[in-house]
Amino acid sequence: MLEVSQRGHAMPLSPYRRLTPFADAAKQRGVQVHHLNIGQPDIETPPVMLAAVQQANIRVLEYSPTAGYPSYRRALARYYQQVGISVTPDDILVTAGGSEAIFFALMSCLNPGDELIIPEPFYGAYTAFAVATDVRIVPVTSHLADGFAPPLIEEFERRITPRTKAVLLCTPNNPTGYVYSRAELEQLKDLCVRHSLYLLSDEAYREFCYDGDYVSAMHLSGADDHIVILDTISKRYSACGARIGAFVTKNKALQQTAFKFAQMRVSPPGLAQVLAEAASELPDTYFDHTKAEYQARRDLMVSRLRAMPGVECPVPGGAFYVMARLPVDDCDTFCQWLLEEFSYHGQTVMLSPASGFYATKGLGKQEVRMAYVLNCEALGLALTCLEQALLVYPGREVPVPEAAFDQDR
Repeated sequence: MLEVSQRGHAMPLSPYRRLTPFADAAKQRGVQVHHLNIGQPDIETPPVMLAAVQQANIRVLEYSPTAGYPSYRRALARYYQQVGISVTPDDILVTAGGSEAIFFALMSCLNPGDELIIPEPFYGAYTAFAVATDVRIVPVTSHLADGFAPPLIEEFERRITPRTKAVLLCTPNNPTGYVYSRAELEQLKDLCVRHSLYLLSDEAYREFCYDGDYVSAMHLSGADDHIVILDTISKRYSACGARIGAFVTKNKALQQTAFKFAQMRVSPPGLAQVLAEAASELPDTYFDHTKAEYQARRDLMVSRLRAMPGVECPVPGGAFYVMARLPVDDCDTFCQWLLEEFSYHGQTVMLSPASGFYATKGLGKQEVRMAYVLNCEALGLALTCLEQALLVYPGREVPVPEAAFDQDR
């Protein structure tokens, strides 16, 4: 009898794509679905980057070098140097998106059965990468009431065992928007040095810090061999479909090991590197407008959510996500109900249930992640749908005024 693998059985569905069939069915019924479930910005990809591909004088689209085109790695090194990260092109391995950088990190730093400490809630795909690489996630829980600040360093230290090999963090954080301070990063760095652990730092959202300065793990001193930056252009330039990322470390042995895994997939996408390299032509002020736009969206989302009875959410300091507690019995059920049974003036909203962002079973049941990736007008419509849905959802936890029932189902 044919059977799929145990690894395949264990592989989770994406917490932000799991409900896509229900969204597709809603659209087939003529319902407009506002997507707040996934970090796909509506910000325009810089035309100069698209033009570089359109105007490329290429007769044969060959394999690129395994580590990426030298010209792009030089351009990327200059970019990092501009944000205070002192690396050379040889420290950079170009990857097929940030996802491949995460995969290379787990494959290169941990053995099957080893343990990886991650503050939760965390980026949902980390669970899938852990399953694929046979790595065990050891969560350290942060809480909405504390603004999802990381727990005390002693909580991290208590979870270290002989099988612990690395700590993985994301700053600015997906899904919480929390931005790690220099002091918090210094503590984690010291912990990793003290216990001979790798510090894997997912920094996909570094350009989008709203209430303070961005600090990279590579801004810290005395831990070069321990630190790996996992990066991507997806969010930085609103170029998610390019699938270009980077694995960055000064640890030569680790870089060489990741290179061998990179050879397995031969090369990163060639045309996408042409697109990414053209970002070097953007003015220094490029991020000013984008950052201001995201901050306006954040402020709109937080103010609207906090005005809804029973909803709780901290103010995220970066990235473009909000984690909120909703006054409902179960957010997995609620988010599916939004797509299957609810509409308001022919519209509904798609959210990501937060249970998929936790490793600890039972957590996140009343939380959702929302991405403020739509323009303010569309975002306002989406939040109105949510507001109306919370008034009529059968599993709601707050009293509802009688006038709330004038919606179309």
